Amino acid sequence: MEFAISAHGLRKSYGDIAAVAGLDLEVRHGEVFALLGPNGAGKTTTVEILEGYRKRDGGEVRVLDHDPAAANAEWRARVGIVLQGTGEFEELTVGELVRHFAAFYPKPDDPDEVIARVGLTGKAKARTHGLSGGQKRRLDVALGIVGRPELLFLDEPTTGFDPEARREFWQLIRELNTAGTTIMLTTHYLDEAEALAHRVGVIAGGRLVEVAEPSRLGHREQAPATVSWRTPDGTVESAESDTPTALVAELAARFDGEIPGLTVTRPTLEDVYLRMIGAAA
Repeated sequence: MEFAISAHGLRKSYGDIAAVAGLDLEVRHGEVFALLGPNGAGKTTTVEILEGYRKRDGGEVRVLDHDPAAANAEWRARVGIVLQGTGEFEELTVGELVRHFAAFYPKPDDPDEVIARVGLTGKAKARTHGLSGGQKRRLDVALGIVGRPELLFLDEPTTGFDPEARREFWQLIRELNTAGTTIMLTTHYLDEAEALAHRVGVIAGGRLVEVAEPSRLGHREQAPATVSWRTPDGTVESAESDTPTALVAELAARFDGEIPGLTVTRPTLEDVYLRMIGAAA
């Protein structure tokens, strides 16, 4: 199997509204794939169909070489899903809950090691209702990875994390991926997608607008660079250039050395993403 996830012509409607309108998607084994899109674009519906939690109206879907709509318990043991909350388990401690979920899998990871990996060792004996929002999100991640999944779905995994905790979580994702776990990530943090994903897909109006490496999405690597500098009177000037190195060399000659306030920038992933969803809208 070349692809961990393969969907062709995927469709799902709610009444007269097409949430997913003929979407095609392929996620390779061993990659981190980030699905980006505004609210209402069809991300959640697409992911829920791939997870086997929502029925599709049409199209072909294969996840780990099985149709998720007809998947059995053996298939589900190979798939990890980060849930949005512990809900009815709030009277259990962190340790009790992770061990409880570990019992659902044939070859689970060590619960104490999983708790440590998500940074909750100090809260292992705390009841989940007393955790902060960020700590609850870490617990959600622990429950999603305790079964040693081949494929892991992460839906907005770092919501509620402070910057340090986000960076620590990113390292955990890299370690899981290095160990062979295929990861499908949805996030509104574009820096997170750029830091983690091998490829990103932008979804709008129920269709994939483009799939590419983050550095190449929307041909951003070919976009003109913006060169800015400060003139002797303090005014900031800027110019777009396809050859920014040459422009900087000209400026260096003009200023006879250092160029005051020099910056050279190309469109960010956020710039490209906003342009794409704006055009789709």
